[in-house]
Amino acid sequence: MLGYENQEKKMIVRLVRVGFVALMLVVVLLYVLSINEKAGELQVGIIKNWLIPVFVSLALAGVFLAIDMLTPRKKISTISGVIFGLMAGLMVAWIFSTVIDLVVQSWDIDASEIVSAVKVLMGVSFGYLGITMVIQTQDEFRLVIPYVEFAKQMRGPLPLVLDTSALIDARIADIAASGLIQQTVVIPEFVIEELQLLADSRDRMKRNKGHRGLDIVTKLQRMNGVDVMIDSSPVSKKAVDLALIELSTRMPAMLVTLDVALSRIATIQKIPTLNINDLANALKPVVIPGKMIHVELIKPGEQHGQAVGYLPDGTMVVAEDGYPYIGQTRDLVITSSMQTAAGRLLFARVDMADMDTDEREHALQESQNQHHRRSDDHHGHHDRRPEIDVKPATISGPRVVEEDSDSSEYESGGSSNLKGTPRNPRR
Repeated sequence: MLGYENQEKKMIVRLVRVGFVALMLVVVLLYVLSINEKAGELQVGIIKNWLIPVFVSLALAGVFLAIDMLTPRKKISTISGVIFGLMAGLMVAWIFSTVIDLVVQSWDIDASEIVSAVKVLMGVSFGYLGITMVIQTQDEFRLVIPYVEFAKQMRGPLPLVLDTSALIDARIADIAASGLIQQTVVIPEFVIEELQLLADSRDRMKRNKGHRGLDIVTKLQRMNGVDVMIDSSPVSKKAVDLALIELSTRMPAMLVTLDVALSRIATIQKIPTLNINDLANALKPVVIPGKMIHVELIKPGEQHGQAVGYLPDGTMVVAEDGYPYIGQTRDLVITSSMQTAAGRLLFARVDMADMDTDEREHALQESQNQHHRRSDDHHGHHDRRPEIDVKPATISGPRVVEEDSDSSEYESGGSSNLKGTPRNPRR
């Protein structure tokens, strides 16, 4: 779809260029030809010096075509800045020329040619100065005139730039369908190219991810309440993550991703980042001890007598007395909760569901006290070190042996009654 739109734009631009050249030729032809009517007959001729307008028209056409083709990436902010700067410079030049005319008339100066040349030079100079000043300060120009803005800046909420992981995850489509997203959703062209590479991969898992990401792009484009823009702005970075950082900084925009590393890099670059997992955790219902839930127990837990189930949002529930009810859907009463690196973990009991209010509150209080004691014992077990009686080590040196005089005599000296070790008899 994106390639078809680009081809259509290129075809329209080519037709406009051809029409421009044809219109220039028609105008020159009408100017060069001399058509007269005499005695009821049309006489067609060519004016004198017809080569001059032809060469001028060809030169103008060549110059403007060269400017158009040598600047393929045009920015409306730059063009607006040039026009506004030229208008401001010419206005200032007109004011000064009026002052010069008043001075000439007051002093009765007879130098019309010099005055005219000065006016033209002042117009050119002020036009140049106005263009350069606006181009160099167009990003801050909105601070001077609040409703004049040349820089590409988004008003209101920052647009959302989606990366590959956010599109593959597919939850962004559900978030957009809920009406929560009011700002523009920007999908870079290089992200779509990466999804296309994944869709063409030989690996089945990568191919499924690529197709799912492309389907989510199409689904977002078909939503009525979502403004989706395919951005084809050129980026200098070749890596997708770095290109996303550059695009988000340039717009500026908020980056939507599930990649933790990319999120950290964006945070370092001071780019607003939205992690869909963080959003999902923030939208999980708040559960408090004493609340009753309806959960299917599907497998045993790590401790004796426990069973494990899951809420619809994926939160794990550990039923401390649920082992006999594995494979059944039971009413549980939450006793405590724990926040882990993998998410929220809930502890519950089955027997409290059949109690009345007073008994349930009493049992809940006892369960929480036991949970706190177990936590304290668990921490204390790690903090305390067992006391062990340490005995001093027995150091045994080399064993001293007594040798007979016959066996201890050596080659030199022949001394007897030597004491030493078996490894070094002379020491």
